[in-house]
Amino acid sequence: MKGLRPGRPATPFKLRTRLVLAFLLVAVVSAGTTATLTFREARNSVLRTAQDTAVSSFREQVQQIGVGLPVEDADALSEVLRDIARKGKPHTWIVFAEYGTLRASSGTSPTSTVITPELRRKTVGYPHGSFERVVKDGVPYLTIGMPTVFKVGVGGVLSTGLVLYAVMRMDQEQTQVDALITAARDGAVPGLAIALLPALLAARSVLRPVRELRRAARSMGSGRFDTRIPVRGSDELADLARTFNESAGEIERSVDELQRAEARARRFAADVSHELRTPLAGMLAVTEVLDEDAGRLDPDTAQAVRLISAETGKLAVLVDDLLEISRFDARAAELNTDEVDAAETIAKTLQNRRWTDQVRTELPAGIRARLDPRRFDIVVANLVGNALRHGGVGVTVRLRTRDREDGTGLLVMEVADRGPGIRPEALPHIFDRFYKAEAARTRSTGSGLGLAITQENVRLHGGTIHAANAPREHAGDPAAATGAVFTVEIPLNAGEEPA
Repeated sequence: MKGLRPGRPATPFKLRTRLVLAFLLVAVVSAGTTATLTFREARNSVLRTAQDTAVSSFREQVQQIGVGLPVEDADALSEVLRDIARKGKPHTWIVFAEYGTLRASSGTSPTSTVITPELRRKTVGYPHGSFERVVKDGVPYLTIGMPTVFKVGVGGVLSTGLVLYAVMRMDQEQTQVDALITAARDGAVPGLAIALLPALLAARSVLRPVRELRRAARSMGSGRFDTRIPVRGSDELADLARTFNESAGEIERSVDELQRAEARARRFAADVSHELRTPLAGMLAVTEVLDEDAGRLDPDTAQAVRLISAETGKLAVLVDDLLEISRFDARAAELNTDEVDAAETIAKTLQNRRWTDQVRTELPAGIRARLDPRRFDIVVANLVGNALRHGGVGVTVRLRTRDREDGTGLLVMEVADRGPGIRPEALPHIFDRFYKAEAARTRSTGSGLGLAITQENVRLHGGTIHAANAPREHAGDPAAATGAVFTVEIPLNAGEEPA
């Protein structure tokens, strides 16, 4: 997917968005809980007030009525019920009466569909009456059942058999409850909008140190080890900033010490190499004379002289290579380019080293390139010499060109041998200084710096060098030699590009 870096899991929201959403979620939960509790208490208060008023008033009216028993005149009973209904509180009632099979009311219908059988059972069994809240066809009602009684003895009562019911619509109370719901809803939405501002401010205050830490980490990653983060406050983020600064200080001190140690080592190698050149020049002159006279010496002495001469030559090569690598380390190496025929330059290198008969070449004529002849000669000599030492016969040097995506041309040179190849674990280190591809080989005929110097010279030309093993030509023979292949790619106009 575009926009994602490799190795980084995709996240649906950034930290800023998650912080704001978490803050708003807390605000929603708090506002919702508060609104719910407030609404419930206000609703219960509204309904309880109306309910208590109605029940108390109805009980009082029932206790004050005087109805002769047994009741036989429904019209007279209805008149009594209408009188009670007119005194209803807090709203007008419709009063119903049941006495045996007799039914009467203060309204037009003698019976009510709102009065439930459950209320009738409770009312008959409880002398002080009972009540229910009922919703019928979407309309809320309060229904109250109250039996008429007469006192018997001290504290005793008996039911007369006449039961009165009051039915009161609670439209006003429902309107008040609906208004509470609307107020809670209308108050919550602006509250959440207002809560967004402190959420953004809180997210900003939390993310500021995180952004500073990210910028500081990137700065240190680019090599600026003196980067520090301003410490604000005394919270956990301030502790994180202080810890980062302390760690950065330790890293800076360690890097400075390593750089000083590396500089001392480079200077030491350069100074020692430079100082060794003068006595080595004298030693080489002496060994040349001794080599000439070795034939006149006894065999043991002659062998010792030739050994000293060979080892002195190796030491001279090592000193020259150390001086060369120290120039690269000191950024003192320069590129002096000239337009040359690449095939002729390679052929001249092979001819000067007397390798013409040992190396097969594929060098098409007419390939012109801007190169530093001396440094390119070192590249060719080191690669071919390395192939002859470790690959034996069958060394091939190929030359060609290819175009890059930007349209510029590349000079491509391959040096291949038919030796045992390079072990896979050695490939990543093949250009390291003094690296031994064979652990058991403690000595070599070279200085151990040849491939490192080769790589530096190729880089100085603005090119690249790669080492690999050639594919097997004999698939049926697991022991068949693959051979190593070194590929050098240098821009055809190396002198015009930054090194």
